Amino acid sequence: MRLAKYLAHAGVASRRAAVELVRAGRVTVDGVRETDPARELGTELVELDGRPVAGLEQRVTYAVHKPEGVVSTVRDTHGRPTVTGLVQDARRLYPVGRLDADSSGLILLTNDGELANLLTHPRHGVPKTYRARVGGGTPSAATLARLCAGVELDDGPTAPARARLVGGDEIELELREGRKRQVRRMCAAVGHPVRSLVRVRFGALELGDLPPGASRRLGDAEVAGLRAAARR
Repeated sequence: MRLAKYLAHAGVASRRAAVELVRAGRVTVDGVRETDPARELGTELVELDGRPVAGLEQRVTYAVHKPEGVVSTVRDTHGRPTVTGLVQDARRLYPVGRLDADSSGLILLTNDGELANLLTHPRHGVPKTYRARVGGGTPSAATLARLCAGVELDDGPTAPARARLVGGDEIELELREGRKRQVRRMCAAVGHPVRSLVRVRFGALELGDLPPGASRRLGDAEVAGLRAAARR
């Protein structure tokens, strides 16, 4: 197993963060500083900042209904509540697929760095579905067509999406990219600023009737479904 993957599976950090830890020179293998995240391991002793890294822990993934006002980080310098505080688990968990503080809905927490990387890496394009209540009246068919074709934003055009009207002022959008505040910026660009936003689906996993602030541990079949969505 490669060093960065070992660290991620041991719950030290996400796969990407583990790569940075190694490159920063904070990891030693059998007492020798190692800066190659791809170093293959056997039975060597791995230490982070001079402390032994425990063996591989059981991998877990939770579906969480993030309420508005909760930030999608492990900790917050401004003292705001974080999404990791919504799950009672002693393992070090990391959020997968961030949501803005003023948005709500489905987010994942996991100690499985490989899964997190599969679900968030742009090349996999795992779909995420949102419901947005918008201002500016009822969106027209032409507006929905613009959202589907791609919208020009200040950081370039968006990729094609799926959009449909599910209520008088509510749009459902499925995206396969994850730019910062993308749904809000897309809707504003077509004249319908978002008033509330909830993510209802991540891959094939649905938020369902999970109440705000609640979480549930995913079963093996659900995790396998997430992996399959990333490998299509």
